[in-house]
Amino acid sequence: MWRVMIVEDDPQMREFFAASVARNAELALAAEFGTLAEARAWLDDPSHLVDVLLTDLGLPDGSGLDVIRHAMRRRPACEALVISMFGDEDNVLASIEAGALGYIHKDCAPENIALTILEMKAGASPISPMIARRVLAKYRATARHDRAGAAEIEEASAARAQMPSLLSGREQQVLELIARGFSYSEIARLQTVSVHTVQTHIKNLYSKLAVHSKNEAVFEATRLGLLPRHA
Repeated sequence: MWRVMIVEDDPQMREFFAASVARNAELALAAEFGTLAEARAWLDDPSHLVDVLLTDLGLPDGSGLDVIRHAMRRRPACEALVISMFGDEDNVLASIEAGALGYIHKDCAPENIALTILEMKAGASPISPMIARRVLAKYRATARHDRAGAAEIEEASAARAQMPSLLSGREQQVLELIARGFSYSEIARLQTVSVHTVQTHIKNLYSKLAVHSKNEAVFEATRLGLLPRHA
């Protein structure tokens, strides 16, 4: 026997759904509430058991989406259905994203309400073809976006991995010393080369990084991964 919790602020509608559940021998009414706060408080009590959440979305103190999310956190095995009206596809889509498996129209016959709940517990997702198509379209768009983002990250990583090879070992050393604030003469002394040689290395750095100053060189090199972020 599946235990059903109903959250609906309209007393007559709540009574109608409760009676529909009570008529079926495979279902039992676990609780019924008219507000988000009452539903949350009941779900917070670990002694309360529930298998099915049947909730309206428009509640006087919040959204049925919050009831669904709270139930998912407190009762992971609980499965949710939304009480919906015709033409409410956007809200139904939002409820499915929140964790609901489907919806029941408010003008369903009592026996259809019980049947929908039992079908869901048997593994079905009671949604219309139109809603299913919108869910699929959104999933595909998200998947395309994720693949594009992953490809960009992979390309950027590959580019960064190749960038150090664009600089000679001495150019990389000079770049790191520039980032640490050393002057041309100090770099020349540390590298045991002439200032002219240091200037030549820096000129090559500017060309390869497409910059025109030491600050720009450090910024661009850091962005490309040639320097650590703290440099």
